Amino acid sequence: MDTFQVNRRQWLQNAGMGFGSLALHWMLSGEQALAEVHHPPKAKRVIWLFMEGGPSHLDLLDPKPLLNTLAGKPLPSSFREPITAMGEKGAPLLASPRKWTQHGESGLYASDWIPHIGECLDDIAVIRSCWTNGINHAGGVCQMNTCLNFAGRPSLGSWVNFGLGTENENLPAFVVLCDNAGRPVNGPRNWGSGFMPASYQGVRIQGGDAEPIPNLRTPEGQTGSRLESKLKLLKQFNESYAALHPQQSELEARIRSYELAFRMQAEAPEAMDLSQETEETQQLYGLDQKETQSFGRNCLLARRLVERGVRFVQLYSGTGSKWDSHSDIEKNHGNLCKSMDKPVAGLLKDLKQRGLLDDTLVIWGGEFGRTPMSEKGNGRDHNPTGFTIWMAGGGVKGGQTIGATDELGLYAIEDKMHVHDIHASILWLLGLDNMKLTYNHKGRIERPTINEGRFQKKLITG
Repeated sequence: MDTFQVNRRQWLQNAGMGFGSLALHWMLSGEQALAEVHHPPKAKRVIWLFMEGGPSHLDLLDPKPLLNTLAGKPLPSSFREPITAMGEKGAPLLASPRKWTQHGESGLYASDWIPHIGECLDDIAVIRSCWTNGINHAGGVCQMNTCLNFAGRPSLGSWVNFGLGTENENLPAFVVLCDNAGRPVNGPRNWGSGFMPASYQGVRIQGGDAEPIPNLRTPEGQTGSRLESKLKLLKQFNESYAALHPQQSELEARIRSYELAFRMQAEAPEAMDLSQETEETQQLYGLDQKETQSFGRNCLLARRLVERGVRFVQLYSGTGSKWDSHSDIEKNHGNLCKSMDKPVAGLLKDLKQRGLLDDTLVIWGGEFGRTPMSEKGNGRDHNPTGFTIWMAGGGVKGGQTIGATDELGLYAIEDKMHVHDIHASILWLLGLDNMKLTYNHKGRIERPTINEGRFQKKLITG
């Protein structure tokens, strides 16, 4: 009787494939188990509008009359020196020549740079008391995305993907859109999964391109059955190699990405086909105007994606730190505000009229704010000690301000919200407790807000 013999390498490889299949089955079956919330959620999904470079709260949503009164003078002695090297030494205070208007029943203020967002303030909670540890763009953007101002941790979108899973297996759970072909500071690390499996990282889509997702379309001359056969063979090769290298989660992520890409071929092209929208809707987002077309397309695409079950969408405005305004803030912010104001307002109005705003959390803000002191005569430096973000929808009570900065807008002084608190609040609105959402990394229990951060109850109580 013949005996089937295998060498040690073959036995380990075959055994590894068996164990690998068990692990893969556990990961896939666990996707649904992870989608259990810690308390009833207010929001099901998130759209994060990220103004990269640091927008000036003093010129948009946090008016400071004293700033104009003292313009041209040095920072008063009653204000302690900034804890960081913000602004030129001894630089005078820079006036804000904005015109401020109260809007809606709430009477909240918005500057003439954002008149369209001003129309939506009754649906918006303006948080004027944010602060962060990141003084430069690399640290600030990193912390606003991951809760820490240096690399290595998962992004908030990855934590949400890990904690809640996906609502649509034919589309990515976490999508990133940039308003130009540039590279955000830190690049893909901003939406990376850190120490968690790579399958939880975000997927960047080129919203304005003819082919938003490269290599997704079926090549000419390829039939569906032939392509499926190729993918099956490729999967076998990948699984065989992955079984020999179980410590490399990127391999498992690559296998799952091919499977997702195959499923996306049926649904993604339809989701990204903006021609299906009415002319009225396209105009609402500013697609008919050159200045607003790029970010407008991304805002409209974000609505179509969350409508189809994408859990977390992050949009970059001013990709490549364009909001940075060390000089000529009038031109810098004026152009950028014009490019995003109407699209953002259009997104809020569109979500609301479709009944999606109730369970879609929309967040707006950058990595920090700007100083009241001038830089280079007509610009403002980075200000991590006090700045503004806002939230709308997803259970948030609109028409209110939360917290405050001092009379010149330099420091957060009331209801201060660190980035940890911002992330904790976003997670809470999604039904996730930032202290209960955990991941075991090499025997150490990790949490999304690094064991800090509290939900700001005023977001829902007013």
